[in-house]
Amino acid sequence: MMKLDGITAFVATVDQTSISAAARRLGLAKSVVSERLAELERALGATLLQRSTRRLTLTSAGEAFLPRAQRILREMEEAAAEIDARSGKLAGPLRISAPVGFGILHLGPAIARFLQEHPGIEMSLDLDDRFVDAATGGFDAVLRHGAIGDGRLIARRLATSRRLLVAAPSYLAEHGKPTSLTELEGHTAILYANRSGDWRFAAGSGWTVMRPRAALRVNNGIVMRDAVLAGLGLAMLPTFFLHQEIKTGALIEVDIGWPAEGAELFLTYPRDHGAASKIRAFGDSLRRSFGDPPYWEQP
Repeated sequence: MMKLDGITAFVATVDQTSISAAARRLGLAKSVVSERLAELERALGATLLQRSTRRLTLTSAGEAFLPRAQRILREMEEAAAEIDARSGKLAGPLRISAPVGFGILHLGPAIARFLQEHPGIEMSLDLDDRFVDAATGGFDAVLRHGAIGDGRLIARRLATSRRLLVAAPSYLAEHGKPTSLTELEGHTAILYANRSGDWRFAAGSGWTVMRPRAALRVNNGIVMRDAVLAGLGLAMLPTFFLHQEIKTGALIEVDIGWPAEGAELFLTYPRDHGAASKIRAFGDSLRRSFGDPPYWEQP
């Protein structure tokens, strides 16, 4: 019968690439780790690691068993976290992915507050502007702004944001300020590369779509904002990227008579996730930190 300490020894050995390093990480003697590995291999009836004087390599059986072993240990951690949550204590790892720009501008203080509230949690944060699948990407939860539309996921709304069409005073002084969709068509745009380049405006009960000419396409909102500040063109950005620049007058809102499509920030995670209590607590803490309405929407 497989024992959990053997699985722990196996995963630690793979992570550390040697039995000696795994023993140091686990606080055990090297001989104990070696015996636990051997016992696990006997229980499975297969060799998991090919040992040599220089290094350890996974056998085909080891490669097949490793993701299952990692999942077993992760589920054990999450089960322990669930028990802690029922007793009012949250602990253990929490892996979060978030967009780069939003993370840089808004997540530092919010995460610090959450970890002060729950010092037993060990958080890892990965900032990435690419699409991250919350169901299969290896994270416990993913922060995302925009529609979800995935039945595998729970999506908790954290905050809302308007999208504003903005330009620098220098750009408007040179090119004029458009006041209608027709006038807007002659202007240059800074577009977000990871979503449709369309600009959508609410017109009555439907949407009016414009496809502007792009001076720059980039997958980061902060770079988009900086390009607009430099006078390269207009951009449509959520207020959480530019609320300070609007207040100071460094950027000017361009009103063409119709409001732009809004943005919403969600925390998404798989429906059957074992760490749901930690994720919910994290979401609740973020909502308190952002406020309702969020501080980037307050006058």
